[in-house]
Amino acid sequence: MRVLSVHNRYLYRGGEDVSHEAEMRMLRNHGHEVVAYEESNERVAELGPLRTAARTIWSRESHARVVALIRKHQPDVMHVQNFFPLISPSIYYAARQHGVPVVQTLRNYRLICLGGQLLRAGRVCEDCLAARTNWPGVRHRCYRNDAGASMATAAMLNIHHMRGTWRNAVSRYIALSEFARNKFVEGGLPAERIVVKPNFVEPDPGLGDAHREIALFVGRLSNEKGLDVLVEAWEQLDNPPPLHILGAGPMEDTLRARARSNPGILLEGNRPAGEMMEFMKRARFLVFPSICYETFGRVAVEAFACGTPVIASRLGSMQELVKDGETGLLFQPGDAADLCERLQWALAHPQEIGAMGRAARAEYEARYTEDRNYERLMDIYLKLLGEEAAVK
Repeated sequence: MRVLSVHNRYLYRGGEDVSHEAEMRMLRNHGHEVVAYEESNERVAELGPLRTAARTIWSRESHARVVALIRKHQPDVMHVQNFFPLISPSIYYAARQHGVPVVQTLRNYRLICLGGQLLRAGRVCEDCLAARTNWPGVRHRCYRNDAGASMATAAMLNIHHMRGTWRNAVSRYIALSEFARNKFVEGGLPAERIVVKPNFVEPDPGLGDAHREIALFVGRLSNEKGLDVLVEAWEQLDNPPPLHILGAGPMEDTLRARARSNPGILLEGNRPAGEMMEFMKRARFLVFPSICYETFGRVAVEAFACGTPVIASRLGSMQELVKDGETGLLFQPGDAADLCERLQWALAHPQEIGAMGRAARAEYEARYTEDRNYERLMDIYLKLLGEEAAVK
């Protein structure tokens, strides 16, 4: 099978990029030909705001490049990981004009939220979802707190809604969790075209050893990840183990200032995947305190693979991933006191936490390995190709 894989990279290498790269490797490992078309947001500064806005709605360049790749490689499927902002939905039409079915993975909430996170002012926000229009997001400048960029993003979404792009030009959407799927259906995407396939972790890092002496956070250092809540809870604990924070982002300076007054909080910066997994293997638990609707939560599954339980917000897909009392613990999102209680319990019950770690590893083996994911992706592709062949 030949797959044309399309992805718009952000300036920082986030979970979307990692998952996209893993999926391409998986397909190649199983003997499939993968042709990649990628853009990077590094070009935004070069293009300027007006040209970027125009490309967001319809990119002639991306349309032409996809047409050329289809003519050269004759792919069976075009799989889009992210088209925003530089690639644009124009590529859907390039594929459909040449008889290539389109699969779109929904790695954020961009199709129903300008900011992509269903989050505003530090709280979950569903204003645009309830109104079935993006104008509340324009009013609040939800895309990068920029009125012009928010207007351009809303124009892209609304123009393609009116044109029928989301309903007619995409053959299959892949949501990463049932929670995310339900939100997209609520936002107007066709339910019959949305299937669920989670992310996966490869290579298998294996279990950590029995000596686990740290606690861990891994992720972007930004407000939506709930780091203020984590630090506030951590400062209330009696004799906690060291808390290692891995990642980079806009909150880094604030966190370093907090860490200077608390030597038990250690900022480790970004680390390569192998080093990050070694931290996972040393951790008694991973804390996942996001205050936004995560579409999935890859870091939780990475912890599961290492036999590390997760203490997570009872919110969105996180409460779907983490089984309270089995593979980790859940707490009320944004509630530092409730998180502190869960952390204190975890520290006081090492045997129970160890059992949760073993259950987390079993969950990884059952649902989140490369082999399981490959089976699911092939099922999606083959069913889609069968449907396309039936109507020709």
